[in-house]
Amino acid sequence: MKHRIVVLGAGYAGAYVAGNLARRLSPADTEITVVNAVPEFVQRMRLHQLAAGRDIEAPKLADVFAGTGIRLRLARVTAVDPERQVVAIADADGGGELGYDTLVYALGSHGDVEGVPGVAEHAFDVAARPSALRLRERLDSLDRRGEGGRVVVVGDGLTGIEAATEIAESRPGLSVALIARGELGTRLSAGARGHLRQACGRLGVTVLEHTSVEAVEATRVLCADGTALASDATVWTAGFGVSSLAAAGGLEVTRNGQIVVDRTMRSVSHPNVYAIGDSAYAIGDNDRPLPMSCASAGYTGRQAIEAIVGRLTGRKIAKTKLVYTYNHISLGRRDGILQTVDDEGQAKPKYKGGRKPARIKAGILKMALWATSHPTYGMPKRKHRLAAAPDAARREGARVITSRGSRAQHRH
Repeated sequence: MKHRIVVLGAGYAGAYVAGNLARRLSPADTEITVVNAVPEFVQRMRLHQLAAGRDIEAPKLADVFAGTGIRLRLARVTAVDPERQVVAIADADGGGELGYDTLVYALGSHGDVEGVPGVAEHAFDVAARPSALRLRERLDSLDRRGEGGRVVVVGDGLTGIEAATEIAESRPGLSVALIARGELGTRLSAGARGHLRQACGRLGVTVLEHTSVEAVEATRVLCADGTALASDATVWTAGFGVSSLAAAGGLEVTRNGQIVVDRTMRSVSHPNVYAIGDSAYAIGDNDRPLPMSCASAGYTGRQAIEAIVGRLTGRKIAKTKLVYTYNHISLGRRDGILQTVDDEGQAKPKYKGGRKPARIKAGILKMALWATSHPTYGMPKRKHRLAAAPDAARREGARVITSRGSRAQHRH
């Protein structure tokens, strides 16, 4: 019987891991299924651009995985049962259950719209394609009205900064305000903060610092100091959350629902489950939790690939880097900031700003899309075959040599 690998989620992390597992493991031994709720690959790093009006490519996952041997199941995950090793799904045919031998949990994160009254009902976010498209429709209607609509972006993390500057540049007829809980760009160096302020001034973005939001209404944002800001479109970027499925299934999770993993991205409570990307609570090489980011998705995904391949084939598990070294921020299409950080996660004094960081960021986005669209690029002619029982073999001191067409064991 083939070893069943089920990957939940086909974002940057899930598609990357599924493709690399298909590239490195023999289809004679493994069966890889990817479960995703929507038929397209979503370029999440560009959703603020989509909302602002840019045309963003959304490749069909059926085309992405065509010819790879990966099975695509378009369905929504409704439950995870790690004790029975099944996931429950709902799709157009009613759904059912999928059994697995190895589960890769890559469901990512979503905009955290809970906790502040009115956000879920009245605000937009750019954490998912449908919500970004709804914001785009709203901005289009404001532009058509031609009365200088007011956009309020709440949250000055990287997403909030990129959303505010992109909207201001793409839609100069709208007034844009950015609400920061503390100082604008608090995670940046002094020089980078100065560059950010200049960019906001050039684009006409009004910045309100040291401001907390207590509620969002249909036409205004209510602040803790009693200020009421008129808003025709409120964009909420003040935090991200993860699905409650892992916690409900009994996996060990953090307070916010991230799956607690070891150095190899393996669940500390259920060894047949691996978590990657925003779904994982992983400790980096600096002994600090990796932040939710695309960079973290790449690093955690790479480590999970090595761990899964190593354990299934009886090979030594390679230790990959788990680092966070920079923040790369786009400020519209022609400006950006590259901010390096130290081992403590603090901004280093030096930074780069201007057109070059903007071009580099655009290149990173293009490369990420290409890599996802070619998940098994460089497919080797010889793939690793699975050991009959890799964990047991390793415990018994056996070394399993596993390449296509050959299998041998060497004892002590």
